[in-house]
Formats: sequence, C-alpha cells, structure tokens
Amino acid sequence: MTHTVLCRLLAAAFTLAGAVHAAEPVATVRVAFDRDGVTATRSTGLADVAANRKADADDPVRIASISKLVTAIGVMRLVEAGKLDLDADVSESLGWRLRHPKYPDAPITLRLLMSHRSSLTDAAGYYAVPLDGEVHDILKDPRAWDDEHAPGTYFRYTNLNFPLVAAAMEKATGERFDKLMDRLVLRPLKISGCFNWEMCDDATAARAVVLYDAEGEPVRDDNHGAKPACSVNKSSAGDCDLSHWRAGANGSLFSPQGGLRISANGLAKIGRLLLGEGSVDGVRLLQPESLRTLTQPVWTYSPGNGMTSEEDLGGEPPHGFFCRYGLAVQTLATKGKDCRDDPFGDGIARVGHSGSAYGLVSGLWIDRKSGTGVTYFATGLPEARSGTHSAFSAVEENLASGKQP
Repeated sequence: MTHTVLCRLLAAAFTLAGAVHAAEPVATVRVAFDRDGVTATRSTGLADVAANRKADADDPVRIASISKLVTAIGVMRLVEAGKLDLDADVSESLGWRLRHPKYPDAPITLRLLMSHRSSLTDAAGYYAVPLDGEVHDILKDPRAWDDEHAPGTYFRYTNLNFPLVAAAMEKATGERFDKLMDRLVLRPLKISGCFNWEMCDDATAARAVVLYDAEGEPVRDDNHGAKPACSVNKSSAGDCDLSHWRAGANGSLFSPQGGLRISANGLAKIGRLLLGEGSVDGVRLLQPESLRTLTQPVWTYSPGNGMTSEEDLGGEPPHGFFCRYGLAVQTLATKGKDCRDDPFGDGIARVGHSGSAYGLVSGLWIDRKSGTGVTYFATGLPEARSGTHSAFSAVEENLASGKQP
C-alpha cells in the first residue's frame, strides 16, 4: 500500500469517525408507559453541558411539534364547552376574515387548520411576530398561501396554522394562550409545563434541557439555571411588557406550534390520557368522542393529494414521513411504497406526534391495542433526518423501539 493511499484511508477513517461522533446526541430520554403509569425510564447524556447536569425524565424540554397535539387537546376542551366549532368558518372566531386570496368563497375552519389542509404555507414565516404585532400581517404576504390548492384539497404541514388556532382560542375566551393552556390541560393533569416559560415556576425553569445543534452549540433554553427575563418575542420598541397582549392579535406569541416546555414524564401522562380515551389518574379531561375526533385520520396520502415531508426542516426533507394525519395527530405505519412512517419497524399503527427543531427530535406514540406507549427526545442532532428503515432518523428509530444506539 502506497503512502498516498494510506493517508487517504486514514483521512477517510477520521472523517467517518468525526461524522459518527457529530451524530451522537448530547442527551436522550425515553419513557415507556401503559394506562396505569410509567413502566420504564432511560436517560443518557447531559441536559446542560456547561453545568455538567445529567438529563432526567423530569427535566422540561422544548418539545417542538408535539406541542400541536397538546394544543389540540385544549381546542377540544373548548369545543366541548361550546366555545369553538371545528367546522364553522374560523373567521367568526378570529374576528376578521380569513380567506385564501385565490379562493375567497372557500371558508377555512379549525378542522382544516389543525389537519394542515388550510392552503397556508410557512414560506412567509410564522413565529417572528413582535409582541405588539399581529399574526394577520403574515397573511398579507403572497408566499403565505399555496396558490395551487384550494382549502380542504391538499395536505401541507404548516406551522402557521397553529398561531391562527391559538388566536381563535384567545378570542373565544379572552384569555392569553399560555394561561389558557395551563387552565385547560396542564394544571388539571398536574403537569409542570408551560408554553415559552412564562407560566413555569423558577424551580421548573432551573431544570431546563438546553437545546444544542449538531456542533454542540447551545441554540435554545441556555438559561443558566434561571427563568429567562423575556420568554417571548420583544415588542417593536424592544421591550418585553406583556401588557401589549391583546386577545387574538398575536397567536404566535407563546409558540403553540412548538413552544411547549414539558418533561418526558409529563408527556407520558399526555400519552396515558390518549390511552384512557380522555381520562387519566381519575381526571376526565375529554370525552372519548373528542379523542376519537382528534386521532381519526382525515387525510391519507395518495399521489397528488399532499406532501409527505415538512418544508420547514433544513436539508433534504424526508419523504414519506407524513402519510396519515388527523387533528394534530399522526398515524404511523401506513401501507404503500411512498410511505416510510414507521420508526418502530413493526407495522403497528400507532398514533401520536413527532417533533424536530433546534437540534432536538422527539416523539409521543401510543399503541391502543396493547395499551402501551412511549415518549422520547434527543438533543444535539442535525436537522436532516437519516434512518435505516424509515423517514425518521436512526436515533429516533432506536428510541422508538427501545434499542440501545
């Protein structure tokens, strides 16, 4: 073997080793559960590298898009109370007319927003609205709309749908979204969580899981053991005075699409609520029919009727990731050559939701037939997913199935 060839082989080996090392999570937490409680817990790595604090199943983490599922539970509580209607023109709840400019006669409903069939896109943004701004302003940008598909005809996973859902919730109740979700969901279930930190106490905030990118740099919730001084986007004047809040004006303020801070044990309780058809630990939060409404797929992929990947993710989107979707609830293991939505690899049709943002991946999945479920998260990963047998990452596949990475 020549010296040049040897050098090239060594360089390739070091590159491969570096790539493997870079793909290792900073932290992972996995909690398995059944209807009665937690059955197994596994934690690895550090919640906060600088503080050398180990990750734990009680540490709150920005759980990304599983927030949508929890928000949907709040919506259904308001539907049961007669405050919201899934199939009414949501303009009536918002207090202003929501219409696709090219399809002005097609009403957009909460059901369409929650199932990502509203004809909205994320191309104009969805979270950078200042404290004193209005989410309505995003919709003035033509990029916010999918001109090729009328409302109700096409699935396109869009984060912007959920600031509009939150705005409708605020207008229906007159309550700030984070306070409303605390009252409707988190407090009744005795979950120490919050949307964007404001409603969390100091002790909970001190345990925050720091989110790291693939290079190990902190990108979210590096709070140094304290509650952040400002947990929302600042106003156009640069202050963080929440007296600017007006019901329904800025549904993005507390990040209903991804800003829930909740522990893996807290998520396990949400999973057990789903297994219990709206009841957990003696608390009846929703009627069984409401849970069926959330979990029943209203969209199943077929060529031409929707996108199977999320455009907002960096890198090449993993096609086949979404193939069945209800109201903020995914169904896994869809049959068909274009669907790769089974991180477990066993063909069981679990329901729940995934999450991916700021170097974190997460999942909450239940198997209703066996009465079991699992929730997990990992930090410090690249945005682009790369799995062995699915459109999920290899880390997610291992966490889902319970295999050691």
